[in-house]
Amino acid sequence: MQVKLTDSWWIGSVRVPTRIVLAPMAGVSVQAFRRQGRRFGAGLVCSEMVSCAGLHHGNERTLGYLRIASDEHPLAVQIFGSEPALMAEAARMVEAAGADLVDVNFGCPVRKVTRTGAGATLLDEPGRACRIVEAVAAAVPVPVTVKMRRGLEDGSRTCLELGPRLVEAGAASLTLHPRSARQMYTGRAEHALTAELVSLVGVPVVASGDITSSQRARTLLGDTGAAAVMVGRAAQGNPWTLREILDGPEQVPDPDEVAAELILFVRETVRELGERRAAGFLKKFYGWYLRGRFPRQLVQELVRLQTTGEVVERLLEEAPGAAFVFQRLESELPVGQEVTLELPISAYGGG
Repeated sequence: MQVKLTDSWWIGSVRVPTRIVLAPMAGVSVQAFRRQGRRFGAGLVCSEMVSCAGLHHGNERTLGYLRIASDEHPLAVQIFGSEPALMAEAARMVEAAGADLVDVNFGCPVRKVTRTGAGATLLDEPGRACRIVEAVAAAVPVPVTVKMRRGLEDGSRTCLELGPRLVEAGAASLTLHPRSARQMYTGRAEHALTAELVSLVGVPVVASGDITSSQRARTLLGDTGAAAVMVGRAAQGNPWTLREILDGPEQVPDPDEVAAELILFVRETVRELGERRAAGFLKKFYGWYLRGRFPRQLVQELVRLQTTGEVVERLLEEAPGAAFVFQRLESELPVGQEVTLELPISAYGGG
């Protein structure tokens, strides 16, 4: 039976309204990015990686990742670490903050994560990986999911050996990015492995890697039997790709809509991170939104501006109609209380 991307599905007790999952991406998946993803059709959104050690030690910036808005649900908060007890403690904290799912990262290939024994390194320590999932699943009442790569080395099939064991340990869903840690983001994702993993486990499998179009997503679901697809880099500065994947027809936003979405993203990020942090954080987004849609020199100009207020002013000069689109977008945003732990405002960068 052909699965439609608009069909709902379940991870344990959590209903996910569409078959698109917005990937957790370090340095990208702030609250503004997640909320935008939900507006454009992602059924499930994910936080960026949250360090269990940072939560344990009460690091203010790490605690700030636990800021959750009412319109993000369902939301997975992804945690990483190498010690089962600390991971269980982190899981309890993110569940208390309002996460619908706790996602465990066994896929990050970045050196600063793997050198601590976390991320993709755990693919080569199946015993420890299973103990982590067991500890996290025992610690929280919400479903626990795992995101992993195929293995550390090119050609590895570790994911097929480890996946069923993680399910036995308590994982309610698995996400597979079938590249090796060595590959990072080069080459192609080998989704034949995704199909094999689906055949080995009795929980939903999410296919991650190289999903950039509706046709690709539909083909992948049909060929692999995966429950959903995870979209990552294709959505950076381009939420319209989520709508296109979900609905089919290509989405070509006009300049006013592009500028308005960027202005809203800027405003929401400043609200979350504070002006100082947001001004630097947002610079990479200007190119993601504007390249190919606006003159190249505009991106260069925005990156040189000192404040986000100047950025917004310049965007409105370039696309005056964006002001009206922005007002409409702002009026359509749901009004709801954020769920947070009892933390100082400085944890969110606002001061």
